[in-house]
Amino acid sequence: MQPSTRPTLWHITVSHYSEKARWALDYKEVPYDGRTPLPGLHMPLALWLTRGRGYTLPLLDLDGERIGDSTAIVAALEERRPGPRLYPEPPAERRRALALEDWFDEELGPYVRRFVFHSLMNDPDCFAEIGAQIAPAVFDRMGPTGSRWIQGLIVRRYRAHDDKAAEAALAKVLVGFDRLEAELGEGDYLTGGAFSVADLTAAALLYPLVRPPEATMTIARMPEPVETLRAQLSGRRGYRWVEEMFRLHRRPTG
Repeated sequence: MQPSTRPTLWHITVSHYSEKARWALDYKEVPYDGRTPLPGLHMPLALWLTRGRGYTLPLLDLDGERIGDSTAIVAALEERRPGPRLYPEPPAERRRALALEDWFDEELGPYVRRFVFHSLMNDPDCFAEIGAQIAPAVFDRMGPTGSRWIQGLIVRRYRAHDDKAAEAALAKVLVGFDRLEAELGEGDYLTGGAFSVADLTAAALLYPLVRPPEATMTIARMPEPVETLRAQLSGRRGYRWVEEMFRLHRRPTG
């Protein structure tokens, strides 16, 4: 891959991990070109782009290097585009921010995704609506058969057909909200009194539930279980905090 002055981000429009990467790029005011395959079809594309090393997005082409995983993308941006900082400068605060980033990546993000996808698999009309919003021309050409094929890929990849797995995912999401609020305490940010990678990660991974207008993609309607959960969470401090992080710190520039 030849070095390029303008990064390219391979991402999924509705993905919260992609939102994390997009937010980091925008926060650091790094213009980029976006490439957006359909969910489900992104896996063979990622395998091709990484020569078999990975099958997930986002991937970022930056300074001649192809970087996979949202956490690695943030780290690369922090190293090469240090301002404005996402890693706190004091070592103890930096360690805390990175530990919280890792926790939300592993203990919250996958379960938000599984719960939402499970709900979508049980509401094909809503799935079709969102698909038409993401890529209207493609979904129109594929028709119902193509839509069902993509649903099958999502089911296999994320265990979206498993009711018990979805129940467990919902429990993990609620634990994630509890952890977020506990870590915030009386403060406005998770560490160091300022916006950091910890705040960006927690807010980005919760965006499918909160759906702040500043996000790259806003979805008008989600399946009933997701809307019910959203209503239950909307009065909580963590929900309002996600809205505030997007309002104060999300400024798309890509």
